[in-house]
Amino acid sequence: MTLFSELGWLFLLRWFHFLAGITWIGMLYYFNFVQTPFFASAEPPVRSGMIVGGLVGRALWWFRWGAMFTIITGWLYILHMAGKTGLQPFFSQSYGWAIFIGGIAGTLMWFNVWFIIWPAQKKVIASATQVAKGGQAIPEAAALGQRAGFASRTNTLLSIPMLFFMGAATHLQVFTPTARPAKITMMAVLAIVLAIVEANALVGTTGPGKKVLSTVTGTLWGGFIVTAVLVIALKVVF
Repeated sequence: MTLFSELGWLFLLRWFHFLAGITWIGMLYYFNFVQTPFFASAEPPVRSGMIVGGLVGRALWWFRWGAMFTIITGWLYILHMAGKTGLQPFFSQSYGWAIFIGGIAGTLMWFNVWFIIWPAQKKVIASATQVAKGGQAIPEAAALGQRAGFASRTNTLLSIPMLFFMGAATHLQVFTPTARPAKITMMAVLAIVLAIVEANALVGTTGPGKKVLSTVTGTLWGGFIVTAVLVIALKVVF
């Protein structure tokens, strides 16, 4: 195999996917396991200093662009594999379903990063900067910061099934797809589960899912439960 062959380019694509994914998920876990608990116990001047001083902004830069390159390289790889075999053969094997489910979960996480977390955090940073210069805080910044936090916790929850199915694609054949109605049913189950998780991210600050996302432990348990639900659904449907 050479880097100029098809296998070589696929290797490079997967390699860049791994590098970007580790950067993205590493920053996600840093925010949720390190920075957020620290901010919860730190004095306001310390939090403000970290925000205005650029630490949070730099971390968010690596966070969002890690997400972007993970999604681009991941879907290029999935589309190549599906195009090479054809859609029907692709979705007639455990590999195709596992990597597709992981890809959909990752795409939802990418959406949260770019369209919920980052826009909200920009407002939080702008508010902290105004206060540091003697101005007034942006009124909606606190609520947006909380919403970004719940979306980030949701991404932490989703990372568990996402990583499970990505790993299972090659290393664990947990199901064998059968007839077309079963595949349609599984698509519906996947859509419903992810819709519930995402809806909780959007209203989790006040809804019943607030308790789950309020702690790291609850978030992790939620991730393992969602993983189990999807695996059991695959076993039952297929």
